[in-house]
Amino acid sequence: MPKMTTLHIPRDILDSARLTLQDLKVEIAVHLYEEGRLPIGKARELAGMSLWEFRQVLAARRISPHYDVEDLEEDIATLRSLGHI
Repeated sequence: MPKMTTLHIPRDILDSARLTLQDLKVEIAVHLYEEGRLPIGKARELAGMSLWEFRQVLAARRISPHYDVEDLEEDIATLRSLGHI
């Protein structure tokens, strides 16, 4: 099991922002993903969501997926190794 870190946030801060703890986790995950500081797998893990759910959140906020030539090449290599192309 990975090590955990505790962050203490006063309840009145969450109340003032009208956020639940889960909402805050999603907000942090989306922001870090958008800034390129977390890959989608880690961001969705932080948000406590499935990949599909997290992609839906990103799409609703019009945040484009981070997918570059290197990702494409890796996907092609994976498909080749599996005999799909």
